[in-house]
Amino acid sequence: MRNKLVSVVGVNPPADIASGRIAEVRSRSMSCNCMTRTLQQECRGILEREAGREKKMNIAYRFRIYPNREQEVLLAKTFGCCRFLYNQMLNDKIREYEATKKMLRNTPAMYKKAYPFLKEVDSLALANVQMHLEKAYKNFFRNPKIGFPKFKSKHRSRKSYTTNVVNGNIQVEDHRIKLPKLKWIRMKKHRDIPEKYCLKSVTISMEPSGKYYASLLYEKSDCENQAEEFDYEDAKILGIDYAMHGMAVFSEDIQKENEGYFRKSEERLAREQRKLSHCVKGSNNYYRQKKRVALCHEKIRNQRKDFLHKLSYEMAEAYDVVAVEDIDMKAMSQCMHFGKSVMDNSYGKFRELLEYKLTWRGKKLVRVDRFFPSSKKCCKCGSVKKELKLSDRVYLCRCGNRIDRDLNAAINIREEARRMLLAG
Repeated sequence: MRNKLVSVVGVNPPADIASGRIAEVRSRSMSCNCMTRTLQQECRGILEREAGREKKMNIAYRFRIYPNREQEVLLAKTFGCCRFLYNQMLNDKIREYEATKKMLRNTPAMYKKAYPFLKEVDSLALANVQMHLEKAYKNFFRNPKIGFPKFKSKHRSRKSYTTNVVNGNIQVEDHRIKLPKLKWIRMKKHRDIPEKYCLKSVTISMEPSGKYYASLLYEKSDCENQAEEFDYEDAKILGIDYAMHGMAVFSEDIQKENEGYFRKSEERLAREQRKLSHCVKGSNNYYRQKKRVALCHEKIRNQRKDFLHKLSYEMAEAYDVVAVEDIDMKAMSQCMHFGKSVMDNSYGKFRELLEYKLTWRGKKLVRVDRFFPSSKKCCKCGSVKKELKLSDRVYLCRCGNRIDRDLNAAINIREEARRMLLAG
């Protein structure tokens, strides 16, 4: 996998932050009964810094690393300590709230005396555990549908930890990376990173197949990706409608290879899983066969991810605006026994990749309301049918228009997005 995993995070600070800082500067100046030139420059600098924050983006590069035996042991300890600390802090928060109805503000330092083995691993990894737990709490209170934070399992949870750059403790060279406590680790750096990027953090993860990866998070602060002004009347807009077979239908003639990678490898995966069920749990053959099953899952995931990256890249390069329907993929996967097909299509992941690639190029992704009658509306005359069965795959209109149902929906989504952009 040589695709670059990029996440775009726009930093938009509220306006009252800058105004509050300027008020603080002015209050200091009032005590001297004057507004000196130095203070004016300080206020101007605050405004420039606050405006400059809007241009920053986070870009992540994922490389495979090859630790030696000693480093693997330390990585396993770090994974275990992070999981243990997360569960311990979550348990203490729950007990404190049940007893006093108040939120406990616990930190990793509170546990190092009782559990000395926490001192053997990277302290920044433990600090990030606290941040992740606090974020899980905030997400739950912001939207209860997300769910209350859960305890991490030793066997089923993802093995990973995040460490931050402090005083040059992390260094990246051509074929190796230096990490806290681990020193230098061999790394397969398959692409160059611009020197103007600033390294912020590194996330180390271990796949079920036993492979180790390092995800390097960089901050990009130039403004080459800022949104450009488009004439939306003449802009190239692509409409996309979700389809159960083939993932999506496009308003333009776009050639894409046949996906459904899970369906293609389903028989092989089932055969490997049957072999695993016949092995004695805990034996060497069991762990060997378990790794084969994990490799099979990993290949399917990599094939799907490679296809989505390439397809989203082509669309982001060719079109100024892409319009999609804002449908709930989780709800769709839970109805009418469509779960396996919906998950295999990975349409939600495709929208995420497409959105950040468009944002990175200063372009736009428009989400059309899910209740917009894209399938019932005729793309020629604009009339809307009252009833349209799911089994009707060809759209027939009284104006004489005969067109594929999904293609008609994609065209309607494109025109609705154009109307939304022109309306502002």
